[in-house]
Amino acid sequence: MSSPAQYNTPKWEVADIFREHGAMYRQENKLTGKQHKVMHAITTCRTATHGIHIDQCRRCGHTQEDYNSCRDRHCPKCQGVARKKWVSQRIEDILPVAHYHVVFTLPHLLHDIVSHNRRLIYNLLFSCSAATLASFGRDPKWLGGEMGFYGVLHTWGQTLWQHPHVHYVVPGGGLTQDGRWVEPRYSAKFLFPVRALSKVFRGKFIAGLKAAHARGDLVIPPCNQALATQVGFEGFIDRVVARNWVVYCKPPFGNAQEVVNYIGRYTHRVAISNHRILAVNGQGVQFRYKDYRSSRTCWRTMQLAPPEFIRRFLLHVLPPGFHKIRHFGFLANGRRKTNVAHIGMLLSHRMIPDESAAQKDSGRLCPVCEKGRVRSVAIFDGLGRLLSRLLPPGTNRYAFDTS
Repeated sequence: MSSPAQYNTPKWEVADIFREHGAMYRQENKLTGKQHKVMHAITTCRTATHGIHIDQCRRCGHTQEDYNSCRDRHCPKCQGVARKKWVSQRIEDILPVAHYHVVFTLPHLLHDIVSHNRRLIYNLLFSCSAATLASFGRDPKWLGGEMGFYGVLHTWGQTLWQHPHVHYVVPGGGLTQDGRWVEPRYSAKFLFPVRALSKVFRGKFIAGLKAAHARGDLVIPPCNQALATQVGFEGFIDRVVARNWVVYCKPPFGNAQEVVNYIGRYTHRVAISNHRILAVNGQGVQFRYKDYRSSRTCWRTMQLAPPEFIRRFLLHVLPPGFHKIRHFGFLANGRRKTNVAHIGMLLSHRMIPDESAAQKDSGRLCPVCEKGRVRSVAIFDGLGRLLSRLLPPGTNRYAFDTS
């Protein structure tokens, strides 16, 4: 029996950095229980720790073993399957209307507050940005109906610094109270004016932040104890309000295929992909990043000491149980299927979105026949116990010749 199959992988991975420098980092720094778990999961991902699965080609019958993934949502190697599954579930929700990409971003002045209040601030970011979109949707000046949309939280920038922002996919339209479908007045040019969105979002977020401070729910950063006083906090709020709050809205997607492609790119991203890591050596960790501040967006290279790279990566470990993908309005969980079916009937005269994109990649290409697709037929845990089987009863892993 051969060793688990090896596939084309990046030369360097986040896991390599954790293996070489993680133990020392844990000794010298205080980590949360969640951060410890994430480091362990990424370090042991696709090793014997998580067991194996047996893959079989649907065409030629070739079988081979491979190690299981850790399935942690922060792991750069584990998002492919989760992404495909989530996208395939969203295909049926795509309506034959224009779709928009809207991004709400928090200003940098809030980053110290974010570091000590991640769950509170991320929830506030979601609730205030979603409420802003919904309020513009209900306004007859812009739409006059209930909108439906879903958002994805990203907490990082290209160089792994904190950069909390939410990406929304917004179908261009809404349901009126009497069940009619209405569309934005200026849908050919924009969804809503971004400056107006920015002002409303800023107002809602600041109100929520003040309320949290008044309740005593806001943890004050040790480096800025002046915020504990009402005068100090009000002064800080004045500085935050004076900053530019960025809301970005792209022109509508061209078609349903572009919506699907967008979903696949954004929903299950992690702070940095392994493909961006160029080298790990005594000099540090070298990786590439997109420089959006340049007049022309271009790729640049950055090098960080391993402890600094690990510190920045762990900044983006989400609180336990936190939902980074959320649905709102007529696409909210529990209402989505009924509403989408109703809107589909209202728009039945339009072209139905092409759903073939979800079926294009139904598995890896077989390395032997290079024509068939392989699928998992049995999964075993790290102790060799069968977890899942898509084989006839009585078949066990040792019945396969994977040489």
